[in-house]
Amino acid sequence: MPKRILFVLTSHDRKGQAESKDAAPSGFYLSEVSHPYDVLTKEGYEIDFVSPKGGMTHVDGLDLSDPVNASFWNNDSLREATKTTLKPSQIDPDVYDAVFYAGGHATMWDLPDNIELAGVSSRIYEKGGIVAAVCHGPAGLVNIRLSDNEYLVAGKKVSAFTNDEERAVGLYDIVPFLLEDTLKQRGAEHLAAANFQPQVIVSERLVTGQNPASAKGVAEAMLPLLASIENRRA
Repeated sequence: MPKRILFVLTSHDRKGQAESKDAAPSGFYLSEVSHPYDVLTKEGYEIDFVSPKGGMTHVDGLDLSDPVNASFWNNDSLREATKTTLKPSQIDPDVYDAVFYAGGHATMWDLPDNIELAGVSSRIYEKGGIVAAVCHGPAGLVNIRLSDNEYLVAGKKVSAFTNDEERAVGLYDIVPFLLEDTLKQRGAEHLAAANFQPQVIVSERLVTGQNPASAKGVAEAMLPLLASIENRRA
């Protein structure tokens, strides 16, 4: 059975509602996909991409001076994969060892209320898999409930883009909710590092990172958990 991980990308394309024509463009944040992809594929994992709508996604943080970004973005097949993402209805959770939610401010508008993706992630977690997210990717976690109707994040330690970081980037009053506050409301213990410094938290089989600087570290922290799954399977 192939070792497979599901990457969740936002379908949204701006920092605002869909009808907000003057909102700044956004999408998935490239380094929050490229760096985890690099770490995980080097360990033999196959990556599939899914988004709430399927098909086309949009990119933010297109910094091609970063060699890992450039390697990903200049690979025609990988760039095509971000334009032809799977729909949630096409996903069989039982074939994945982990699900990873990439960030980008756009996630705040379309990931929280996607019931299908929440169901996929809940299933992956409850069958012994890993749920991971970085930066604004944890927006996709806030409404995931497990079979006992408890929130996935309840009672767990987490890291995500902080209120102070939202202030620093000038989006505190733009985002539809504050991720740090909502995670706390769901019963999580949010642990913050200094603004834009790496922070990765592992809590049971939930792995979260605070910001783009944490993306590689999230994938690296997933590896021992993935190895445990492989050992159980052997």
